[in-house]
Amino acid sequence: MTVWDWNVFFHNLVHPAILAGLWTTVWLTLVTLLLAIILGTMIALVGRMQNRLAQWFYQGYVAFFRATPLLVQLVFLYSALPQMGVNLTVIQAAIIGLMLSESPYVAEIVRSSISAVPPAQWEAAKAIGMRPVKIMRKIIAPQALRIAVPPLGNEFVRQLKNTSLVSVISMTELFRATDNLMQTNFRVLEALTVATLYYLALTALWTVLQSAFERRNSRWFADTRKTKQARAAQ
Repeated sequence: MTVWDWNVFFHNLVHPAILAGLWTTVWLTLVTLLLAIILGTMIALVGRMQNRLAQWFYQGYVAFFRATPLLVQLVFLYSALPQMGVNLTVIQAAIIGLMLSESPYVAEIVRSSISAVPPAQWEAAKAIGMRPVKIMRKIIAPQALRIAVPPLGNEFVRQLKNTSLVSVISMTELFRATDNLMQTNFRVLEALTVATLYYLALTALWTVLQSAFERRNSRWFADTRKTKQARAAQ
């Protein structure tokens, strides 16, 4: 048996099972990251409340899910919950596990991004009679978003790699599809090389999209600030 077989490599590159696993990895990453952003933002807003109970909840939530390995969380959701009468499908367990595991990191990013906006802007908006919800939507959130975009973009890459762990609960994403193929043709080197190239390609594509979004966001923020300054000068 040769060390490297180009025919096997190119066959694996376009193998239907690999492509199906690749698509599963993509949509699983996007869906769970979006859900984590929504949940994490809600948790971050709770953490900003001037309430001791809310603070305890926030700190406990973040500490628990950051300290617990994702692998343990996935196995618990899929294998332990049925003993408590809660039966989740593989997809449900994967989505919930990845969302919960990622949400505390998003919460910390959102909380720190909001805190990075100068408090004087909030106070100035209150002084002119703006309501808290409008202050958050019109003044604080746009600036916090600009700060949060780069670290949130990095979370996509982390979540992309985390999806490989759902193979432990028998969900067929890119890594498990690759492993299944290795079990049939016993060509480990070519199969893992294909999987690595696909992970690299997804990461590179996201990096390009993130950079483009950051440039557009910076231009939008600069244009908005100039417009506000022009209005104030009139």
